[in-house]
Amino acid sequence: MQHRILATLSAAAVLLTTPAIQAQETVYGSADYQFTATTVVDGLDIPWSMTWLPNGDMLVTERPGRLRIVRNGSLLAAPVEGVPAVHAEGQGGLFDVVLHPEFASNHLLYLSFAKPLENEGSTTTVIRGTFENDRLSNITTIFQAQAQGRNGHYGGRMVFDHNGYMYISSGERQAPPNGDLAAHPAQDTSNHNGVIVRLNDDGSIPSDNPFVGDRNVLNEIWSYGHRNPQGLAVHPVTGDLWEDEHGPQGGDELNLIQPGNNYGWPVIGMGVNYGPGVPIHASQSARGMERPMNFWVPSIATSGLMIYNGDLFPKWKGDAFVGGLALQLLSHVDLSDDGKSVLNEEKLLRGIGRVRDIREGPDGAIYLAVEGRGIVRLAPAN
Repeated sequence: MQHRILATLSAAAVLLTTPAIQAQETVYGSADYQFTATTVVDGLDIPWSMTWLPNGDMLVTERPGRLRIVRNGSLLAAPVEGVPAVHAEGQGGLFDVVLHPEFASNHLLYLSFAKPLENEGSTTTVIRGTFENDRLSNITTIFQAQAQGRNGHYGGRMVFDHNGYMYISSGERQAPPNGDLAAHPAQDTSNHNGVIVRLNDDGSIPSDNPFVGDRNVLNEIWSYGHRNPQGLAVHPVTGDLWEDEHGPQGGDELNLIQPGNNYGWPVIGMGVNYGPGVPIHASQSARGMERPMNFWVPSIATSGLMIYNGDLFPKWKGDAFVGGLALQLLSHVDLSDDGKSVLNEEKLLRGIGRVRDIREGPDGAIYLAVEGRGIVRLAPAN
């Protein structure tokens, strides 16, 4: 069942202020809550991702290639020093920022980005560095995708699981689905087109990865057959890995990721070719290929993914939230109590802007990175 948002225009109130902004709130309705959406940080250029340091500072990536610090509610003027050069063309740029699980003691920080290559191409890359005194140093590359193509579909999401393993998404780089669909690069496990990889925190390959020992498969691959994975999240209770990815014209997906599995692009799917809408896929299902747990037709252009675990919205605990770029909304996906299936979907905040990332803040509020608006905080209205 789809729930439409009711915007209560007369109930705007200022509940949260920061030194940077005196923000006017709008109250929105959902099936479970009345909640406010307040811009708490502005002045950002295409914010792509965010995280919080133990001291309360917020770090935000800007796709053109800057890592920014928000301190005491104010965006510092100077970007962080030491960030590598990025390929900021097309859909390329600086993507995700993730802290090491033991950041408080080791100060290790990870960035994903489109790295410019000597042959004028670019590829999805992840670096690790030491973040101290508002500066990044001691940088090492822990992953560089063997996947080149157009200036799009880089993937670039990262997440750590409960055991300290890192997952990184790599898109299929807009390789066209022509001819033999089974021969598409996303179905070829000798490259990183359309895959999720699993690594140790230093970039080495865990010994229990599903393809370790197989000479025909890159051993870091955890799953394959993806198009452009734009969201990764680990369920806070089950530890399961969830992913969302772009479909073509329709067919965006939310997937429960299992090791070694094939998620079908472009052999199966729910979308069609851009423009004329003619079929792409051989079918919507096939033996040995995983169907999505949820899909969107028309496409919302999925982006960041979060599974909520806070206390401000107790009815939403264990549910997934997916950003929408094309439809400029937030999708609330109600997961079952065991965290294994989708019960319902509710579209929230229609028209808020291109929602690039979603994170749960230290205060239990939900934070959105919205292009053209900045960082937006969602909290119960009362």
